[in-house]
Amino acid sequence: MDRTTQLTALRTGIITSVRTSGTPAHASGPSSPPGRGEVTHTGPLVYDPAQSAGSLHLRAARVLNDNWTGTSTVPSRGLYPHQWSWDSAFIAIGLRHLSPLRAQTELETLLGAQWGDGRIPHIVFNPSVPLDAYFPSPDFWRSSTAGHAAGAPRNVQTSGIVQPPVHALAAWLVHQADPGLSRARAFLPRVYPRLAAWHRYLLHRRDLGGGGLASVVHPWEQGMDNSPCWDAPLSRITPAPARSFRRADLDHGAAEDRPTDLDYGRYVRLATDYRDGGYADGAGEFAVEDPAFNALLIASEHALAHIAQELGAAGTARHARAERLTAALVDRLWDPAEGMFFCRDVYGGDRESGALESERRSQNGALGTERRSQNSALGTERRSQVRGALIPERSVAGLIPLLLPTLPSDIAATLVRTASGSHFGLGDATRLVPSYDLTGDAFDPHRYWRGPAWFNTNWLLERGLRLHGEQMRADGLRAALLDTAGESDFAEYVDPYTGEACGALGFSWTAALTLDLLHTPAGEDQFASHPGHDTFDKAHRASTFENALAYAFETGAKGGDRG
Repeated sequence: MDRTTQLTALRTGIITSVRTSGTPAHASGPSSPPGRGEVTHTGPLVYDPAQSAGSLHLRAARVLNDNWTGTSTVPSRGLYPHQWSWDSAFIAIGLRHLSPLRAQTELETLLGAQWGDGRIPHIVFNPSVPLDAYFPSPDFWRSSTAGHAAGAPRNVQTSGIVQPPVHALAAWLVHQADPGLSRARAFLPRVYPRLAAWHRYLLHRRDLGGGGLASVVHPWEQGMDNSPCWDAPLSRITPAPARSFRRADLDHGAAEDRPTDLDYGRYVRLATDYRDGGYADGAGEFAVEDPAFNALLIASEHALAHIAQELGAAGTARHARAERLTAALVDRLWDPAEGMFFCRDVYGGDRESGALESERRSQNGALGTERRSQNSALGTERRSQVRGALIPERSVAGLIPLLLPTLPSDIAATLVRTASGSHFGLGDATRLVPSYDLTGDAFDPHRYWRGPAWFNTNWLLERGLRLHGEQMRADGLRAALLDTAGESDFAEYVDPYTGEACGALGFSWTAALTLDLLHTPAGEDQFASHPGHDTFDKAHRASTFENALAYAFETGAKGGDRG
């Protein structure tokens, strides 16, 4: 029996003294080398829901096995031959159903490359991969020298930018997959300080707009690299000369499916300037508050609260911070007239008059004066000095806050209507929710994040729909995700109308999130809110919050060009 079949075989009963290559409980940190020892497993191993050799479960497991390097999982062998940050988080969420140990190792390897200032780099480079196999390569980023002041590690080469913070959420779910193994290896005590430092970096160094939200300083950081949301802020950037770099991505994909040369030149210019400035935040020309990036930060802040509770702390301060961030997200990025969240161009304030901004904020009746007054930590002065302009482009990023458990119920209901309407076609015009507005001038069903559907964003929306009581829509999206994953051979992304495969095949997070959906009982949602009842109102929140959050993610990253 091959290793993949072993991982997915139907197995029941109790197993003790399982030999594993786990880090002993006394290891000092997430970058400590794995040790060897005995771990007692006291529960049934996960099973394959379908035992056929050609089952979707087994096919997905084989993708992850083929892309495993021994310490981490590459997104795809050809196009993306290194470790990517948010990919590894999504991959770990799926791997936990096959091998909790390997899922822990995935996250530990990534965290072992964390910088001293707390940032988790978006790429950890494999030194055995030739430099010309991927651009920008380690010799472009020069992390150990250009990033010295920011605490870049000297023993591993990384990029200098970040990606969406899904990591604490992934760590909590991986722990829950096998708490006995996790405790035996001291998994949470070792990763918690790293994850806390990561969140501190984002909440302090990256609050460039002054409103409490984290800003991205490069489109690659948000993950949706060439989204039309970036067109306006990128228009201020002078592109790097085409002769100054060679695009390795075009060796593996069609030019019409990839970002344009003009966009790529601007990406390179931004990255070069950031590097030459010692990776110091706040000095560049690009800073955007993105709803998806911040929603994932909020979800992971809730997860950090659960980790803290597991380690004996209260966790209440982190839950409170997550609620404050949710209020800031609504206050700064919600547009009630359009029924969705928009990105904010922090340096684009001159393009939105104060009158228009005041009108938008006054329409935020759902927030109400009472809610804002309770948000004392944000401060009246900060809220009155809103910097930047909302970017009026409808991206799937504007729907991702649906996964937040304390999102006001009226806003959640409005997001569902927007997702189901003409702009995104959920459950009607499209098989999967597209990355960009179907009616937008820039829509292209095949060009990266300008229209195609991605599995990670649809997985997040499925979680959000289920959390907020939309069981039928969630079940329909779940079925479409599973069908499309199998038919497309676990494609990187697909045509939202037809499901036609685009980009790389055998893509790791597509396979991993397929596994997560296969291990989710369809139709179960005992903790989600019901129509006409706000599960997360103040009176009910204390008793149901933890279960609702745990269910939403327990039943259940590669972004864009990836730099």
